[in-house]
Amino acid sequence: MRLLIRVVVSALALWAATAVVSGVDVTADTWWKRALTLLVVAVIFGVVNGVLKPVIKVLGCAFYVLTLGLIALVVNAALLMLTSAIAGGLDLPFHVRWFWPAFWGAIIVGVVSWLLNLLVAEDRPGAAGREAGR
Repeated sequence: MRLLIRVVVSALALWAATAVVSGVDVTADTWWKRALTLLVVAVIFGVVNGVLKPVIKVLGCAFYVLTLGLIALVVNAALLMLTSAIAGGLDLPFHVRWFWPAFWGAIIVGVVSWLLNLLVAEDRPGAAGREAGR
C-alpha cells in the first residue's frame, strides 16, 4: 500500500511541475491519459532515483561536500531529464525540454512530494508505542 501511495504522491508532484514549469509537459489529449502517463512516469522516476541516485552520491561524494550539497539540484535535474528520455523511448507523452525546466521541475517535484508526504501519515512500526510512552 505504501508503494502505491508513493507512486500517487510522485504523480501529483510531477503534475504540479507540469502545471507550473514551462518546458515540463504532458501532451496527452484526455485527462485520464494524462493521469495514466503521470502514474507511469512516476514509477519510472522512482526506479531511476532508486537505482542511480545512490550510485551517484557514492561516486560524487567529493562534489557533494565541495558544493555543500548544491550539486544535488543538478543531479535531480539530470535524473528528471533521464526520466523524460526513458518516457520518450516508451512513447509516453511526457517531455522535459532542456536543463532549466528540468532544474525547476525537479525542485517543484521535491517540494511538492515532501509536502504531500507530510500530509500522508505513514504508519511506522513502533511509532504508536513511542507516542504512548510520552
